[in-house]
Amino acid sequence: MGTTISNKEHYKYEYLLKEFRNYAGQVVIEKTNQVWSTDITYIKLEKGFVYLAAIIDWHSKKILSWKLSNTMDVSLTTSVLKEALALYPKPEIFNTDQGSQYTSKVHTGILKRHDIKISMDGKGRATDNICIERFWRSIKYEEIYLNEYARA
Repeated sequence: MGTTISNKEHYKYEYLLKEFRNYAGQVVIEKTNQVWSTDITYIKLEKGFVYLAAIIDWHSKKILSWKLSNTMDVSLTTSVLKEALALYPKPEIFNTDQGSQYTSKVHTGILKRHDIKISMDGKGRATDNICIERFWRSIKYEEIYLNEYARA
């Protein structure tokens, strides 16, 4: 099941984290609030799915904000973003995939109003957002797959 649904009419931003790659090709972030990234994953329930959106700081690996929803629309992503910005100093760069929630004018507008540089993974390049992808793997294998969740 895919969670990245692109909108061809939305502007796609350049991937800005290339400049932070070391000799081994790994992205190295030197300080907290330098780069945040976000993504959406799904969690299979007894009857259906819910969507989990989270924002992670690439340096500390701390989850700054997260929410569960039965829809993966722009209100999910903007609510997570607004909460993180209310709780922490803004990042220099905010990285996402090219999903329509993240390319929407509503979402990018929040970032622009806060003077945050917008970075987007290359199409089909989940490894460009490896920090949040590793978190998804950990949370799924260490919690979600070990438990059964029923929809309330």
